[in-house]
Amino acid sequence: MNKPIVLIVDDQANLRKLLRLSLCQEYDVLEAEDGAGALKLVREQRPQVVILDVMMPGEFDGIEVCRQIKKDPALAHTGVVMVTARGQASDIESGMAVGADAYFPKPFSPLKLLAFLREHYR
Repeated sequence: MNKPIVLIVDDQANLRKLLRLSLCQEYDVLEAEDGAGALKLVREQRPQVVILDVMMPGEFDGIEVCRQIKKDPALAHTGVVMVTARGQASDIESGMAVGADAYFPKPFSPLKLLAFLREHYR
């Protein structure tokens, strides 16, 4: 049986590693370090869920990546979970306004994230 695919998008390699180690038993894990790479992988690999940082270098931040995923009819069903240091109410509202399914402010518990994924993306 194939495992669901999760894409982790964060410019911090250590956080991607932590999440990969937390998720790899139950999910096939892909990684991207910026928004452009994330969009390319989402279109090619069709992950069930994208774990997405908001603040990233390059052309697209996490808000724009989420917006592009959710506005594309072929990708709109893809789950998007924001994981970011930007935890103010206005930041959370911005993420949810572009279609994020959940918002986990950093620092967060990888176990709580895994529990959320188990509940919503099986």
